Amino acid sequence: MLDRQSSDRRERPDLLKVGTKRLSPLELRQVRFIRSTYESPRADKIIRYLQRTLGAAWIDICTKQLRRVHGFDRIPRLSPDESFIFVCNHRSFFDLYVITMELFKRGMTQRILFPVRAHFFYDSYLGLFVNGMMSFFAMYPPIFREKQKAFVNVASLQELSFLIRRGGVFVGMHPEGTRNTSDDPLAFLPAQPGVGKIIHESRVKVIPVFINGLLPNDLKRQVLSNFDGTGRAIHIVFGAPLDFSNEFAQKSSPKLHRAISERCMEAIAELGREEQALRAHTSAA
Repeated sequence: MLDRQSSDRRERPDLLKVGTKRLSPLELRQVRFIRSTYESPRADKIIRYLQRTLGAAWIDICTKQLRRVHGFDRIPRLSPDESFIFVCNHRSFFDLYVITMELFKRGMTQRILFPVRAHFFYDSYLGLFVNGMMSFFAMYPPIFREKQKAFVNVASLQELSFLIRRGGVFVGMHPEGTRNTSDDPLAFLPAQPGVGKIIHESRVKVIPVFINGLLPNDLKRQVLSNFDGTGRAIHIVFGAPLDFSNEFAQKSSPKLHRAISERCMEAIAELGREEQALRAHTSAA
């Protein structure tokens, strides 16, 4: 274990060093803390336990009467030492929380990672509290939108790729990049190349999933509707792993990264059409 940790430290991108002159003291402290939990076997074990117990429990309780899960038999066995990337459409802030809760209920032990916009979650103490209490620091690494911090994003993506290759993590990503607030859940936003870059660098199993039914901007109403019988069903449709062997054999490029992301969105769209048929059948019944 010690030899592996030493090797990990030598190979790991130094996100802190890159961000020293570009990030605020609060941002640096948060990155330093979360990063350190991956270097401590004890801290890592505790966070994994909290994510799959307390973290999953509140989501389960608040959506239990609404969730409908389809296609779970398409997912391969999630070996504890392997990493996986799940790509999902983006309708609400809680899409990936609900999806990972279902995976935890079915025995997944991976530590979860959701790359997240740094604004709020990393530049405020309230964001730190929300990240800690709601997901036990799953929202990592941070992605910065400010031009003066854009260079740090290169190190953030390298950090993410490193943790995936090391094994034992579940990464949830949205190829659309931001939420689709359209009334039509199948009117997707353009695929962004960042997800394709991570997939190409990591070379792990990629599993698409479509979710529909979460309210985009009203968490209180969503939770209440679970208990008072007024809620709309939340349908989750899992797909089979995508085969990127041809793409993995090609040289890395922005064009290839975008093509990978677009293939992810095509698979998600197919699951979305399946969800629409399932929802229509359920309504008719």
